[in-house]
Amino acid sequence: MNTSKKRDVQQQRLNVLRLEMDYELAVLFEAIQTKNNENQSKSKEKLMNIREELIKMKAL
Repeated sequence: MNTSKKRDVQQQRLNVLRLEMDYELAVLFEAIQTKNNENQSKSKEKLMNIREELIKMKAL
């Protein structure tokens, strides 16, 4: 039962990370369109953090 609960928690976290990634990609796209270098850098950093967490979860 504990393994099942852990798997559910991991799946929920994975879903949240994917939503965060989609949002940050939209923010990055907007920053590129408006040529806002500061927001581009911030979004890229957030995306790298999401990527690292996904790799740790072996989901990417």
